[in-house]
Amino acid sequence: MANKLWDKGYDVDAQIERFTVGKDRELDVVLAPYDVLGTMAHITMLQKVGLLEKAELDALLPELRNIYRSAVEGSFVIEEGVEDVHSQVELMLTRKLGPVGKKVHTGRSRNDQVLVDLKLYSRDQIQKTAAKVCSLFDILQKRSEECKDILMPGYTHLQVAMPSSFGLWFGAYAESLASDMQMLLAAWEVANRNPLGTAAGYGSSAPLDRKLTTKLLGFADLDYNSVYAQMSRGKTERMIAMALSCIAETVGRLAFDCCLFNSQNFGFVTLPKQMTTGSSIMPHKKNPDVFELLRAHCNRICGIPGDIRLISGNLPSGYFRDMQLIKELFIPMFQEMSDCLDIACFAISNISVKDGLMEDPRYALAFSVEKVNALAASGVPFRDAYRQVADEISDGNFKYEGALNHTHEGSIGNLCNAQVADRMQKITARFDFDKVNRAVESLLG
Repeated sequence: MANKLWDKGYDVDAQIERFTVGKDRELDVVLAPYDVLGTMAHITMLQKVGLLEKAELDALLPELRNIYRSAVEGSFVIEEGVEDVHSQVELMLTRKLGPVGKKVHTGRSRNDQVLVDLKLYSRDQIQKTAAKVCSLFDILQKRSEECKDILMPGYTHLQVAMPSSFGLWFGAYAESLASDMQMLLAAWEVANRNPLGTAAGYGSSAPLDRKLTTKLLGFADLDYNSVYAQMSRGKTERMIAMALSCIAETVGRLAFDCCLFNSQNFGFVTLPKQMTTGSSIMPHKKNPDVFELLRAHCNRICGIPGDIRLISGNLPSGYFRDMQLIKELFIPMFQEMSDCLDIACFAISNISVKDGLMEDPRYALAFSVEKVNALAASGVPFRDAYRQVADEISDGNFKYEGALNHTHEGSIGNLCNAQVADRMQKITARFDFDKVNRAVESLLG
């Protein structure tokens, strides 16, 4: 007979068993450290409110720390016939300690267990993601400063438009990441609320101290309403996925630019040959596969919020097993995003940019606005200056030999990288990672 927390003395049909368990066992291994942390906080609270003896707590906590270490080190397994991580942890405690292991579930349900596991997992993954976003941000700002005086054509509608610079281009993506970090902060604040103690969605008659478990796990606050706590399943994952999709959109768009600018028709950036792949038939090819795959991975991440909504968006209040499938989308998403950020950091650090682009006659018309503005500054009404330059272009007589004088904030002559860095620092300072980490370290003793 399979080990189930809800076992009532009969076996479920094997085909039903396979279908309903799905991929839970393999995905739950990832959640194991967080399930242990939630259990440690829960039983510490149970002892405080008189539902567990001090001697029982003293026996359980060291064994839970052992299970935590095995989960972190990769030796934790969910055995054949065991339904999920919650069942496995309780089984291991009961084998080791006897009947006291069966007491850890008092006052909770697998519903609030998986909720708190996912919240703790999400907090950990958001912290890692934020660090990698900051690394890419720093690289983009560094490249922006290095290339601030190297001009390139700017485009609208993929038509040559106005002078830009590599400094402005790199800096644009850095500032985009700062905006993405604002979204990640909002997702963090939703993830950093404690659902433990809401049980199956309607609370418990046990005298639980939810504020204590909130403190022990380092949460900023509670999900107060028990019904809402269950409704947050799926919604929380979608909000976090939306934040990651914003990061992915920025990185994917940067990757597309690099694909475009690396092509011979543009020739703005060059990849080291070690970063390119070749063709089986064309010996001259050096393909930017790294950026193409980066774009594809990012596009896939951008689709995850919508996929989550399709699973959870039309459900009534209360818990439904539909939510199980969200883990299949949600848990792998973080590793995919992490890999994308790592490769983006490496690639952007190593691409070369081409100097002297704007000397090419193909980009001469990018200076048309410069001439219009120069005429306007000399007293010619802007609309008349516009028409004059348009006529010169139409007649093939357009020339501009003046200097560029872009001085306003955010222009090629005034990138404002320091101000953008200050904004990023203020956003990242609002993540209370240190408080969370101290709480977890304290719980682990």
